[in-house]
This record gives sequence, structure tokens and C-alpha cells, in this order.
Amino acid sequence: MHDDPVTEFEPEETLSALPQQGERDVEGTLRPRRLDEFVGQPRVREQLQLVLESARRRGVPPDHVLLSGPPGLGKTSLAMIIAAELDAAIRITSGPALERAGDLAAMLSNLVEGDVLFIDEIHRIARPAEEMLYLAMEDFRVDVVVGKGPGATSIPLEIAPFTLVGATTRSGALTGPLRDRFGFTGHMEFYSAEELELVVRRSATILDITLDTDGAAEIAGRSRGTPRIANRLLRRVRDYAEVRADGTVDRDVARAALKVYDVDELGLDRLDRAVLSALVKSFNGGPVGVATLAVAVGEETTTVEEVCEPYLVRAGMLARTPRGRVATALAWEHLGLTPPAATPFDVGPTLFD
Repeated sequence: MHDDPVTEFEPEETLSALPQQGERDVEGTLRPRRLDEFVGQPRVREQLQLVLESARRRGVPPDHVLLSGPPGLGKTSLAMIIAAELDAAIRITSGPALERAGDLAAMLSNLVEGDVLFIDEIHRIARPAEEMLYLAMEDFRVDVVVGKGPGATSIPLEIAPFTLVGATTRSGALTGPLRDRFGFTGHMEFYSAEELELVVRRSATILDITLDTDGAAEIAGRSRGTPRIANRLLRRVRDYAEVRADGTVDRDVARAALKVYDVDELGLDRLDRAVLSALVKSFNGGPVGVATLAVAVGEETTTVEEVCEPYLVRAGMLARTPRGRVATALAWEHLGLTPPAATPFDVGPTLFD
């Protein structure tokens, strides 16, 4: 038994792929340490293995690496693995934290040869810091400006050769000059149910959770293709199993637990269903603007756009059109309603088929 069973089930953004408060420590425990431990992303893993092995044999830092893809797929884990495979130290920061060029210069000047600098959300780095980063990535040098006005002087400062690993959820928001300075770009794809089942079973072993094959499959199938969500659901099911069952997670326990947390068989939560229900029942399937839809469900527009819509579009239940959002025939059927005869977006088989 674990020391942290819950006695009440409080609602949370269970299916958000963004990290939640207090989740970093648990994620750190579950992170793979080496490439051969990393589940999924076979193409990126193979490409990275070649890049890192080649650099090791030549005795030089590898090319700068850009990892792009939706949140929760393992970009931070891969950055840490890159440092571990190189036996190098890793310095971690984020784009929003680098507001001034001086912030970046201080960090770069403290790097030791071969270090890995990881910048999360690199698309949000401030422009002055980004321009300084160009020179650092190419020539391992930064120009520090001393003084102001006509008397200002630029002093070149050599920095140790390093490898920059940038992570972004919006690769299109990167400027061309910054994107071009990365020697390797790896795009992270959503995971299959089979890959997520391996993730869940590995995490259960680390967390000492008794989990059978059917229970793992049930959790994996509702995790929206995202390891972070799979691990979060595993912990919530663990809580339920310890409080209301015998501690073992099987299919029946997983289903009962996920029902408590409003996660249905397709991985939709309360907010997802509220959006679909409003779209279908209040607006007859659309089209309707996202701002109006957000008001109808009592949420911020950005929450509907960034948390709900991406998965509903992937699941084939919602379509974005120039006139607004439209429910597909699959959305009507999932809500147990009969779609109108002329539903304009019948997408046919989806990723769940």
C-alpha cells in the first residue's frame, strides 16, 4: 500500500496534457534514463541514437537538437536522456524565463565543454535573447554590450562548445533563423494504445502498483495517445483501487475508477462532452464560433481551443471550418443522438477503429 491514498475524489484537469502542479516530482521518478528504456517514438529514437553515437566516436558535441510535438509526449525526458547518453551535465531553463539577453549570457558563460543546455518552450524566448543565441549556437561566442549610448562597447565572450536541446509545442512559431540552426529536428508523434500499455506497465512496476494486462489496456485506451495522461490516469486508478477495492488494478477496477473521474471509453472527459453537447444540442451541430462555444460551456476560449479541440478533431468528432466549429456524425452518435440527414462532416473510420 502507498502512503497517499485519497478518501475523496476531487475534479481536476485529468486529461490535460500540460503538467499539473506538484506533478514534476512524480514524473521525474517515472522518466526513462536511457534511450533503450524510452518507449515509443521509434523513428526519433533511431535517429537520435545515430546522432549521439557519431558524436561520441568523433569526440565532439553533437549537433543542436530541436524536439517538437504536443505536450506530454516525452520531449523533456529525451533531453535528459541525451545528456545521460553523452555523460554530460544538463542545464534546464525555459523560453519565458529568458526575457533579457543578459539572462542567457550568464547561463551560457557558466557552461562547461560538452554540457547540454535544454530550453523548454523555446518558441517563447524573447527576441534579444534569441538573437544572442544565434551566435552562440554557430560560433560558441556571445557579444556582451557594456555601457549605454554612444559609449557602449561590445565585448566578445568565448563560450565552451555545448549542445542546445530545444523543445517546442509550436514549431511553426519558431523564427526561420533559429529553426535553421538546429542540426537535427525530431517530431514527436502521438502514441499507439499498444505503446501506451507498455508505458503504463513500466510505470506500475516503478510505483509498485499491482496491475494486470486488462487493466493496463483499459487505461492505455483512454489516454489520448499521451504518456503523461496515461501515467496520471494510472495514479488515479491506483488511488481508487486502494480506497474502494483490494489494491489490484484490473479491468473492472479501472473502468469503475475512470467513471468516477468522468473519463469515458474514448478518452473524453466532462469538458469534452460538454463542448460536444453544446455544439449538438444548442447549435444543432454548428457551425458556431469557438468564442460562442466557450461561453456556452462556461470556459475560457483558450481552454476549449488548446485542451479540448485538438483531441476532438483527432478523434473525428469535431471539424474546424472557416465558418466555425461543426460536429461530425460520430459526435452525434457518441452522445447517443441521431445525426441530421445531411451532416456535412462524416469522417468515417477514426483512429479508434
